[in-house]
Amino acid sequence: MTRVNLLLLVAVLLTALYLVRTQYESRRIFVELEKATTQGQKLEIDNETLQAERRSQATPLRVDKLAKDKLQMLPATAAITQYVPYRDAAAAATPGKP
Repeated sequence: MTRVNLLLLVAVLLTALYLVRTQYESRRIFVELEKATTQGQKLEIDNETLQAERRSQATPLRVDKLAKDKLQMLPATAAITQYVPYRDAAAAATPGKP
């Protein structure tokens, strides 16, 4: 009878240790999940902020102003337009013919 009691005591202790270990792992994984969720929400907010900033940077008025100021570009007019004469592709492929 003493051996059976001793065996049951060992089984209960092992089960209790396994339960404590399982609860610890469960809590650890839950904390990791919460961290990942928080980081995901932060990344979503950053993404929305960057998308809004990108939309505000790409307005036609801003692009036009940058083209004029920084790149010193001018609107196309007939006075500064250069026309390239048309050459037939077949004629261009044959050497010796204009």
